Amino acid sequence: KEHVELILHTGDLTSPDLKRVFEELAPTFVVRGNLDRAFFPEEKILELEGLKVGIIHGHQFLSLDSQTLKYKALEMGIDLLIFGHTHRFYYEEIEFNNQRIILLNPGSPTVPRRSDPTFLIGEIHGKKFKFKIFKPWETQWKYP
Repeated sequence: KEHVELILHTGDLTSPDLKRVFEELAPTFVVRGNLDRAFFPEEKILELEGLKVGIIHGHQFLSLDSQTLKYKALEMGIDLLIFGHTHRFYYEEIEFNNQRIILLNPGSPTVPRRSDPTFLIGEIHGKKFKFKIFKPWETQWKYP
């Protein structure tokens, strides 16, 4: 069992009541998805151990390609952009102007689209970020 210090949710939670359930486990930040009403903010920026983390849903964009996401990360001034909307796992590291940007979609444990159900548990140590991807009914994978 992992000790969870913080929960980041990329939207489509659909009810503020669910946020309260998550908050019983750990402090929780949720951004608004296209299935949410105006309960949650459009985006959130956190600084965690020196790593600047941005959270968005992604429904605001016509395309969720790496170019669009890279420019959103640069606009937000972050190192790690966590997004949702597609309900599919996605991971990419981009180098741009000597800056490393991580683009990450944890997928969805409950309503995946054309993919397996997934969620992530991440660890931050300074500016280093690593995570494990979990398929709730299978074993886990590790990423850098």
